[in-house]
Amino acid sequence: MAAGNITLNGMTWSHPRGYDPVVACADVWRKRTGVGVTWDKRSLQDFESCPVNELATRYDLIVIDHPHVGQITEAGCLTPLDVADHAADASELAAASVGGSFTSYTWNGRQWALPIDAAAQVQAYRPDLMAAPARTWDEVIALAMAGRVLCPMKPPHSLMVFFTLAANLGNACVTTSSGELVDSATGAQVYGMVQDLVARVDAACFEMDPIAVSERMAAADSTIACAPLLYGYVSYAKSDFRSRRLAFADIPAAGHLGPVGSALGGTGIAVSAHTAHRREAIDFAYWLAGAESQKGPYAAAGGQPGHAAAWGDSAVNKPVGDFYKNTRDTLEGSWVRPRHHGYMEFQADASERINRALTVREDGGHLVADLNGMFRESFRRL
Repeated sequence: MAAGNITLNGMTWSHPRGYDPVVACADVWRKRTGVGVTWDKRSLQDFESCPVNELATRYDLIVIDHPHVGQITEAGCLTPLDVADHAADASELAAASVGGSFTSYTWNGRQWALPIDAAAQVQAYRPDLMAAPARTWDEVIALAMAGRVLCPMKPPHSLMVFFTLAANLGNACVTTSSGELVDSATGAQVYGMVQDLVARVDAACFEMDPIAVSERMAAADSTIACAPLLYGYVSYAKSDFRSRRLAFADIPAAGHLGPVGSALGGTGIAVSAHTAHRREAIDFAYWLAGAESQKGPYAAAGGQPGHAAAWGDSAVNKPVGDFYKNTRDTLEGSWVRPRHHGYMEFQADASERINRALTVREDGGHLVADLNGMFRESFRRL
């Protein structure tokens, strides 16, 4: 089939950051190669829960996130992207990975997606309400006591806060079946820190995700100055996106290691195992993830690139208040979540368990024991 007669179908997530850049890049690709790419979008909730194996029967290209990779690959619904004719491109992308973004899609020795969006929990703040971001967790608590802090705690974000704080203290949660999720002393310490924070913030945080927190912070009459741990959305760093611009910075340090341990997020582009146009889909995926696209049309259309060339580019940083440069250390020191088949169920259940404990001010020892038991069980759900 001639390239001009090929149209690939893609599925992404429903947010300007997730949809607009892939549409813009598809237009450039069609003009260059004659291959069309049309995009559908699903809600963030569906993005986190809808089985990719079902989407793979209907779409050539699928935007995924890395914690699903163990489950997805076991279903056999994706095409490995470590192919001979793109070996040099794969090496370039690995070298240009922001933090663990590239390797987060490596599983059982194969590459199942390419990073197109890099994210981790970072700090958001209002530069008109704070002269500088918080540098320590003690500063965060002081701001919270003054009613100036929000933190997303809607599942799964409560677990992400737990993960980030544990890793930042130097005792990261485990990612394999070789031990407990977290040792009892660290788990109790982290839970106590989260308790201390949520006791001083609006209880609405339990129903808020990063978008909801960002929206409230960006309102003209908001007095919220800081969100210490949330997945950054570059859209809010633009001066014309909402009434007030948010600035972004590295996470405040709870320990003595600096801004390390943030739970990695972001998205990658994957190719369906059922596609009738495997070569064309893989070619587009590599171009979409590459430097030219990422620091060009992808970033210009409001995307949050996954390529280091874009993160270090002054032209990309200028319209978003140096979003990338000011959070780069956090991304480079981020922590990759477990990815085994069974983890996604654990993530959902553990987040709810943490929130129940926080709501009734439960003892940390019982919670940590339950989290460890749930984590062990997640390896037995196959």
